[in-house]
Amino acid sequence: MFLRNNWYVAAWGNELEDGLNPVELLGDRIVLYRRSDGTPVALEDACPHRKLPLSMGRLEGDRIECGYHGLTFDGAGACTRAPGSPRATAVARVRSYPAEERYGLIWLWMGDPAVADIRKIPPVDHYGDPAWGMNRGQAMTVDCHYLYLTDNLLDPTHVAWVHKTSFGNADCEEEPLDTKVEEIGVTVSRWMFDIEPAPFYARYLKFAGRCDRKQHYEVRYPCNAIIRAIFVPAGTGGEGRPLHEDAFLMDSYNFLTPINEHQTRYFWFQLRNFSPDDENVSNEFSASVRDAFEEDRLILNAVHKGMAEKKTANIDLKSDLGARRFRRGLSTMIGQENPA
Repeated sequence: MFLRNNWYVAAWGNELEDGLNPVELLGDRIVLYRRSDGTPVALEDACPHRKLPLSMGRLEGDRIECGYHGLTFDGAGACTRAPGSPRATAVARVRSYPAEERYGLIWLWMGDPAVADIRKIPPVDHYGDPAWGMNRGQAMTVDCHYLYLTDNLLDPTHVAWVHKTSFGNADCEEEPLDTKVEEIGVTVSRWMFDIEPAPFYARYLKFAGRCDRKQHYEVRYPCNAIIRAIFVPAGTGGEGRPLHEDAFLMDSYNFLTPINEHQTRYFWFQLRNFSPDDENVSNEFSASVRDAFEEDRLILNAVHKGMAEKKTANIDLKSDLGARRFRRGLSTMIGQENPA
């Protein structure tokens, strides 16, 4: 079900400012906190004695003390104190997960710690670039399997119906898609020529009138997506052509973390090639994106329920090609990780 030898986002960094923070990733219950030097720690959220969540205990310096009988664990998961049972320190242990902080997010390696590789944390172009603006929002929980979200993020066509008043319009309904399968994931994209700008983007464009628009939907294994939006004056767009000097560029980074087989936590931020220091623009983008994601959440929650309760077989459309290719590739990787 899950590819474990990979990094997943567990929280925004500012969610770990104080105390113990319980989360669930890939069905594992984990407690997060920071050491006194600020580095993040992730431990199994269960004392090995009676499995009371350690998050119900207390943080004593850089260690967690269980709230039931005082067993104490360091950031590596080793038991350093067992009141009244000193020999228990040799056998009492909780799992520790490799943790890294990058892009303001806390990433956990959910598989074998011996093969944890920080180079597998997805790169983010223009992060920290003073010429690019950034906006972000709070993580949201979607009540659906994470693969319905990857399906959605490999389907530019849905914007014409789900986001009709924001990201999409009638010009997004019929243009065919190009699908590219690579070792790192699947990309679905298309240029649309001489069209009206979608409502969400129109007021931010540096040019007037009709446009050429590129939708680039890239999902990397296991479940991280880059959505690139490009708008240029009509007649200047197209694959392989240099971008017009007034090009609108926006990269939306989407990090999906399966909570379990029924829920997914969705983290996101966006980078844009204009108004880098304009807080009003950032706030407008964040508010509009939150509204659009709520439209997605309403649909995806219902899709998860509908697929779980279906009485007749579902069908696929031509626009599902990218999602099918992605699922096939991910299934192969999971099978290689779990040959049994």
